[in-house]
Amino acid sequence: MEKSHARYAFAALIGANLSLTAGPWMVRLSDVGPVAAGFWRLALAIPFLALLAVRQRRGKPFPGWVLIGSIALGGLFFAADLAAWHEGILRTKLANATLFGNFASFLFALYGFLMLRALPRPMQAVALLLAMAGTALLLGRSYELSPGHFVGDLLCLLAALFYALYLIVVDRARKTMAPWPVLAIATTAGALPILLFALAMGEQVMPTDWTPLIPLSIGSQVVGQGLLVYAMGHLPPLVIGVGLLTQPVAAAALGWAVYDERLGLADGLGALLVCAALVLIRLPDRRVATSGAEAH
Repeated sequence: MEKSHARYAFAALIGANLSLTAGPWMVRLSDVGPVAAGFWRLALAIPFLALLAVRQRRGKPFPGWVLIGSIALGGLFFAADLAAWHEGILRTKLANATLFGNFASFLFALYGFLMLRALPRPMQAVALLLAMAGTALLLGRSYELSPGHFVGDLLCLLAALFYALYLIVVDRARKTMAPWPVLAIATTAGALPILLFALAMGEQVMPTDWTPLIPLSIGSQVVGQGLLVYAMGHLPPLVIGVGLLTQPVAAAALGWAVYDERLGLADGLGALLVCAALVLIRLPDRRVATSGAEAH
C-alpha cells in the first residue's frame, strides 16, 4: 500500500504546483485586499478540509496535543506567508511573485540535507545548480527592466522564509499523520490571525464578487496544498524543493497569456533548465528501483 501511494507522489507534486500557479492571478482579480484574499483562501477551504480530515482520522487514536500544537504553529507560519506574499503579488510581476515566493524551495532542500547530515550526491548537486540557474534566468530580465518591483520582491522573499518554516513543520508532521488532518489543522489555525491582520491594515474584507475567491480557495488550498501535503509524506525535501520550482515556469506562462508579461529567450532557457533539474532529481530513485527489481 505504501509503495502504491509513493508511486503517485511525484505526479501529485507536479499537479499541486500547477494548481497553485493560478493563485496569484485570482488574488489580482479579487475585489478585497490582498491579505483579506488570503483569509478567504483559508476560511472557505475549512469545511471541505474538516470533512476530509474526519473521514481520514476515523477510528485512529488521538495524535496528542504536542503534535496538534506544532501543526497549528505551522498554520501561523503559513498565514504569515500568505499575508506577505499576497501583498507582494500586487507590487511585482506575476512570475516574480511566484519565483521569489518559492525561494523556500532552496531553503527546504537545505533543511533536507541538514536532517540527513549529508552533502548532496553529484546528480543532486547538478540538479540544484540547474534549478538555480533556471530560476535566475526566469528572474533576471524582468527584474532588471522593472526596478519598481523591488518592494514587492522583498515581500515575496519574506513570504518564502515563512513558507519554508511551514513546509518543515508539515514534513515532520507527515511522518506520523495523514495529509488531510495536517492540512485541516494548519488551515484552521491560520485563518483567524490573517483576518485580524487584514482588519488591522484597513483592507476591504467582504467581497462583492466571490468569483475569484472560490477558485482561489478550492484550487490553491484544497487541491494544491492537499496534493502537496500528500506528496510530502512520500518524497524527500530535495525532490519537493525542486518540484516547487515548476510554479515560476507555469506562472511565467500565465503572466504572458493573461497580462502580456512577454517571455524572452532567457525565460525559455530558464524553464528548460528547471525541467531538466526535475528529470535529474528523479534519476537516482529510478536507478534504485531498477536495481531492486533486477535483484529480485
